Amino acid sequence: MFISDTRASLCGVLLMRTTVKVTRRGQTTIPKEFREKLGIKEGDELVVESTKEGLLFRVVPRLEEMAGKYSKFGNVEEIKKEIEKQREEY
Repeated sequence: MFISDTRASLCGVLLMRTTVKVTRRGQTTIPKEFREKLGIKEGDELVVESTKEGLLFRVVPRLEEMAGKYSKFGNVEEIKKEIEKQREEY
């Protein structure tokens, strides 16, 4: 349930702010508007960091999304095979 929803513009950047509730199990929902704007999809992993201003959530990039950036090191399938090989050896 959203209690408040405000928007502000700072130097041409749209800042969004929404209040959400935390369940007794410590869960909350990222509003659809935020998920769409940031490209967060079901199954994505987020890193949670504590900062001076509060909590910061960052999306962990998927291997498939990083393949173009690191394509000089191999393709996605080769990288997945190498990771699986490392897991088995471990």
